[in-house]
Amino acid sequence: MQFDHIGIVTSERHEGERFVPATRAWVTDFTRHPFRVEWLRFEPDSPVRGPVRERPHVAYRVDDIEEAAVGMETLLEPFDAGPRIVGFYSSADGAVIEFVKYKA
Repeated sequence: MQFDHIGIVTSERHEGERFVPATRAWVTDFTRHPFRVEWLRFEPDSPVRGPVRERPHVAYRVDDIEEAAVGMETLLEPFDAGPRIVGFYSSADGAVIEFVKYKA
């Protein structure tokens, strides 16, 4: 498991946003941010609800999302986010964790 980025929910537009159809959210490219921050802005009709939409998250690059998430509460099943497959989970203490698997 390796740190990948942090995600912060916002209602403000940010330069360079791209739209993710699966979540109906606009996201910035954290690889271009000096501190690997990803800004997320959800459309009102986004299917994403709860902690993923309301709180920041920390993301880790993993080889196997299901294996990394064993014993954790699933907040958002893995989905295609363009160059990555991602899933969101809750740690035992309530932190929002994103596991990221990069496509080959």
